[in-house]
Amino acid sequence: MTRTDPEPDQARAADRLLRDCVRHSAAPGAAILVLSTLGAATGLALPAVLGRTLDLLLSGRPATGWLAACAALTCLLVVVDALDGVLTGTTNARSTAWLRRRLLRHVLAAGPRTTDRTPPGDVVSRLVGNAAHAGGAPAALAGTLAAVVTPVGGLVALAVVDLWTAGAFLVGMPVLALLLKAFVRESGDSVARYQESQGEIAARLVEAVGGARTIAAAGTARREQARVLEPLAALSAQGYRMWRVQGRSTAQAAVIVPLLQIAVLAVAGARLAAGELSVGGLLAAARYAALATGIGMLVGRLNGLVRSRGAARRLAGLLAVPATAHGDATLPPGDGTLELRGVTVARGDRTILAGVDLTVPGGTSLALVGRSGSGKSTLAEVAGRLADPDAGTVTLDGVPLRDLPHDVLRRAVGQAFERPALLGGTIGGTIAFGAGEPDARTVREAARTACADDFVRRLPHGYDTPCDEAPLSGGEAQRLGLARAFAHPGRLLILDDATSSLDTVTELRVGEALTRQAGVRTRLIVAHRAATAARADQVAWLDEGRVRAVGPHARLWHERSDYRAVYADADAAADEGTDRPAHDD
Repeated sequence: MTRTDPEPDQARAADRLLRDCVRHSAAPGAAILVLSTLGAATGLALPAVLGRTLDLLLSGRPATGWLAACAALTCLLVVVDALDGVLTGTTNARSTAWLRRRLLRHVLAAGPRTTDRTPPGDVVSRLVGNAAHAGGAPAALAGTLAAVVTPVGGLVALAVVDLWTAGAFLVGMPVLALLLKAFVRESGDSVARYQESQGEIAARLVEAVGGARTIAAAGTARREQARVLEPLAALSAQGYRMWRVQGRSTAQAAVIVPLLQIAVLAVAGARLAAGELSVGGLLAAARYAALATGIGMLVGRLNGLVRSRGAARRLAGLLAVPATAHGDATLPPGDGTLELRGVTVARGDRTILAGVDLTVPGGTSLALVGRSGSGKSTLAEVAGRLADPDAGTVTLDGVPLRDLPHDVLRRAVGQAFERPALLGGTIGGTIAFGAGEPDARTVREAARTACADDFVRRLPHGYDTPCDEAPLSGGEAQRLGLARAFAHPGRLLILDDATSSLDTVTELRVGEALTRQAGVRTRLIVAHRAATAARADQVAWLDEGRVRAVGPHARLWHERSDYRAVYADADAAADEGTDRPAHDD
């Protein structure tokens, strides 16, 4: 996979997201900073106390109080480290949960736009893995700030003990600074590439799981396994690269740090021999030199921040997808008249709908027909505002859909799809799932209208049967989707190929139920079968994103041979797919 550097806007959005996350966890982050700083201060005080204790013991003077201070500082250091660990873990969990809630709300608000840009598996990877890395930013930032206290404090304390030893240490500081800078730069690049490879594997895995039946039937499991794991080589390479960067930095530090410490000890030894430094001072200088060269701790903290920032950039990619904005207009009383004026929809370089003008009078039914790729489903999405057109307007009873509040829109428009998602926990909950709260009686009546009541009653617990304990065919799942649409009455009902898996008799019964709603509810039906189109009041024939003709099915059928050709194979294909399992690829 070719990687491109994130755009500046996305990088800034990632930084804003991290700032919001840090602000959300400001209190626990501050507590971590206080604890970490206290731990650092305790660690800095301990060498001075140890040095003073040693001088007292060597001189034969009483040192009981100083020994007690050493023990107290050691115990305090253990307690602070334990509290810091607990608080860091808790903060990471809460920050991650906050990020996931925020991102999930945005992804759901953006709707199908998100998966138009990012494969579903990669979306899941970002919400799960990347959110966890980004959620560690508040604690990592607090820990990094506190970690700076140790080397800076160690250098200051070294100067207090003896300026000459501090001078010896400062000679090697530029080398340590360059080492840290190189680590951050190379680690950031490898982390970003690693996370992208993870997302690509997740995307391919979700595709493979969704198409498991097709893969098994085709006997291509090994080929599909190779396809899913193809990015593993890049993932492995970046993983090794991260370890090489960290290992090289650690190895370089392992050479530089002892040399600095040896230089400090050599100067301290010379000062001791000259009588300018005590034995305790020598011990303190040695300990402070070790603390001042605490490059390992800083590398670990910086590595956490680098991971958080890389993950935040991938999360910002999801936030870059605009959420659906809603207005506050009032929907006046009306019969559900739907109008599309100059509707144009493009996907990349391809125009799906081109200047579509269409009116569905209130209380009537309109069937959308056309060959595959003619734009039927896209028009249905736009009509129900699951997507917005790039140009043009869609109105319901004269009010643009963009201007309606979310709840008003979703109560006014009902939809059913070819492969409905079984949400709601139970079968009854699936039918009731929606903007309103239909009661049990309404749920059962909707199931009867959709010809679902009979098979639901045969399930182990009827309407209370959990969805994952109810193996359903494609036709049965579609009937539940139709029942869900029937249970939430509104002005407009959109069926996007929602009867394609029904047998002929069941489809006829459902079609009769839809006909009975004439004058009460406007129906927009994506149709593949001639029988479905024949039951509609009007047919809109789409061809390459344009409305080629509008009229009754019977007239178009008798007058246009090219219209009849649209159905040449549609009925046979639909019959072959009747009652196929719901969970196919």
